[in-house]
Amino acid sequence: MNRMDTGIASRRLRAGIVGGGRGSFFGAIHRIAAELDGDALVVAGAMSSDPARARDSAADWRLARSYDDYASMASTEASLPDGIDFVIIATPNHLHVPVAKAFLAVGIAVICDKPLALDVAEAEELVAAVDASGQCFAVTYPYGSYPMVREARSRVAAGELGDLRRVLVEYQQGWLRQPLESLGNRQALWRTDPAQAGLGGCIGDIGTHAQQLLEFVCGQPIASLCADLTSFVPGRRVDDDANVLLRMEGGAKGVLTCSQVATGEENNLVLRVYGTEAALEWRQQEPNTLLIKAGDCSAQRLRAGASYLAGEEAQLTRTPGGHPEGYLEAFANVYRLFAADVRRQRSGEPRLGGYPGVDVGLRGMRFVSAVVESSTGGARWVDL
Repeated sequence: MNRMDTGIASRRLRAGIVGGGRGSFFGAIHRIAAELDGDALVVAGAMSSDPARARDSAADWRLARSYDDYASMASTEASLPDGIDFVIIATPNHLHVPVAKAFLAVGIAVICDKPLALDVAEAEELVAAVDASGQCFAVTYPYGSYPMVREARSRVAAGELGDLRRVLVEYQQGWLRQPLESLGNRQALWRTDPAQAGLGGCIGDIGTHAQQLLEFVCGQPIASLCADLTSFVPGRRVDDDANVLLRMEGGAKGVLTCSQVATGEENNLVLRVYGTEAALEWRQQEPNTLLIKAGDCSAQRLRAGASYLAGEEAQLTRTPGGHPEGYLEAFANVYRLFAADVRRQRSGEPRLGGYPGVDVGLRGMRFVSAVVESSTGGARWVDL
């Protein structure tokens, strides 16, 4: 179903949200990101599986319409003359696919949290549903939308690093170092429940971010991997720590490591890429800086918003140089590019992309599956 709207270019997009209610980690992040550039306004939601919490959460956000379940929201919004143009999925992982399919079936575009699904087979079902619907679909991997990450990708693509030899990416958190799931923490409960989280714990929750960032910047996929997953917290049913050896398709080798039991860490995501001519380093906790290291050990420190940067990086920067931009802005860049394509699609124009699509989500699920297969097989090498 394709709902054409030739007047969509002159108005704000209307967004809805499923999940993201009271107690959510990322519901408010999605709303801020969607609305930051004035492209969209969240007007409707089915914000919890608990109808009372859903209504209270919608009241908190002053939404025009609240629904008790996502199915009725999808059918009703598709029938309204001022119904939503796209839906945000901010639920636990096990609901991503059924919610997405419900909205795609009635001609509503989707932007979804990661990981995409519970397993590869379910992710492939969703890819087929997206293709059949013809609708725009985005997955919220925000780290590739930081301005200086785009700059890093451009420099690798231009050959400034030479042939890539070594890649290192790490994402360290410490919030699950204690058994919070046994203490009733709602976020820990579903993230450590295989029925809701899916194949992977830490590797699915934050390891897929590291994988997507690495492949995005390097411009080449992981060819094979050898993984060791651990559940350090007694009784935990999913991994909370992962160490993965990598072989890249272009010949580089490296390591991906992620943990949610690294005491004292917040969101310590770091990428290093080493080539024959130069190297680069980017840290999410200092996102405005990109280090380019030369073979003679000298270093160039590039800063977001500087006048010497004029490519994709400049287009995704909102503040003058020296004024920090961070996670909210990177998240909003995914929404900015996605919203532009929703307008194009609804106006009958070609889409331009630039944001992580359903294929990137499927790639993440295949990565998780390969990591789990490798680890359960005794840390053997597995092709990806």
